[in-house]
Amino acid sequence: MSSTSTSRKSRIRGALLGAFIGDALGLGPHWYYDLAELRRQFGEWISDYTAPRPGRYHEGLPAGASSQAGVLLALTLRSLVAHEGYDEADFCRRLDEDLFPLLDGSPRSGPGGYTSQSLRDVYHQRQLGRPWGQVASLADNTEAAERVIAIAARYSGEPALLARHVSANVALTQRDPTVGAMTLAYALVLGQLIEGAPFDARLSSTLMALVQSGALPFHGVTPPVPTPSRAPEAPLLAGQFASPDALLTVGSIAAAVQEHGVLIEPAWKVSLVYGLPCAVYHQLPAVYHLVARYQGDFESAVLHALNGGGQNLARAMLTGALAGALGGLESIPRRLLDGLQQRDEYLALADALAAQVDGR
Repeated sequence: MSSTSTSRKSRIRGALLGAFIGDALGLGPHWYYDLAELRRQFGEWISDYTAPRPGRYHEGLPAGASSQAGVLLALTLRSLVAHEGYDEADFCRRLDEDLFPLLDGSPRSGPGGYTSQSLRDVYHQRQLGRPWGQVASLADNTEAAERVIAIAARYSGEPALLARHVSANVALTQRDPTVGAMTLAYALVLGQLIEGAPFDARLSSTLMALVQSGALPFHGVTPPVPTPSRAPEAPLLAGQFASPDALLTVGSIAAAVQEHGVLIEPAWKVSLVYGLPCAVYHQLPAVYHLVARYQGDFESAVLHALNGGGQNLARAMLTGALAGALGGLESIPRRLLDGLQQRDEYLALADALAAQVDGR
């Protein structure tokens, strides 16, 4: 299904609000790895915002509130809006001044009630006085993927700039190259959907064509010419990431969804197929599967991501961004918009970013 029937503004708003909604939906039932316990606590099917149970993650926050993932997405959005684009110095300043003073380095601290491993590692390094650029963590979670949704939306029509800025932003907190490649691939997929591309097997071919042109920092499978050497200060060129496989994953999964002999039923069990944990290599394949299966059906995609348990907050947030980009803001049920805490602020930020994109 193509998203060309909706405006780009609506797709940007849908992607950003879809991410905030997915995050808030996951707040209550977050990190239940015992799925029987999840059902006992929340019933057979979770369809709306819920408050965390006593003693659980994010305890004390109301239904519809943002976790720290949503807080970081909003922080990134504010920086982009204020500077009319990505400004690394401002982004780092906001982490140092707006977020880190609220943390103590422990997991269950700070806004949103939980701080991810990668942010904790960076926080401790900054407390020791180490400079940005030398503090990134080896954590393999989706922490960076959740915030670069905003950068992908801002540079959706400029894939080379999207790749440069997303890669640089990810590298501030996560230094594993596989995490970097998979996170950038997700951001590129989101950018393509915002620009109206369909979510199908051809999406990988579109991205690979950009690799061959040198616009994206991946080695092609069979590069037409040797990749030139790159000076440390030069812009990112093809070859930063060793393999294009992160770009090929989305096309393979989209094709598999269309195969009659490939079926995951009910769809929430995609979390069991690809894995319940937090790592990007568990999360992103499940996200791609749900978005490909529920083309344009935001609610079904996000609720199946949510009801799969485990790291369902990240799964729902990342699914919400892609599904929202496909269907636009109008594909998101009104009750999910109305129940979102800080809805008006998030909508205003999304509108401001969309205005930047339209005026670029």
